[in-house]
Amino acid sequence: MNKKILGAILGVAVLAASTAASAHVDVAIGVGVPGAVYAPAERVYAPPPPVYAPAPVAVAYGGYDDWRAREWRERREWREREWRRQEWREHEWRERGRWGGY
Repeated sequence: MNKKILGAILGVAVLAASTAASAHVDVAIGVGVPGAVYAPAERVYAPPPPVYAPAPVAVAYGGYDDWRAREWRERREWREREWRRQEWREHEWRERGRWGGY
């Protein structure tokens, strides 16, 4: 009877060891003597002291400095000019009596 129990315990131990080995888990039993643990002193980093400086001076340049706004304005003006030119061409064409041959 003792041999059967010993065999069962040994079988369970082998299965547990194979499972632990396949899971990459270390199984260890540690017996230690309690004692004092001394940790090295950690360095403490303090932030640098704040530096106070005067506020930057705002500088404004004359004219349009934003190239996107300038390009948008130029394109709008160009489209308006082209529209007016096309409208004038149609006006002249109608005034000459070429509208539908009447």
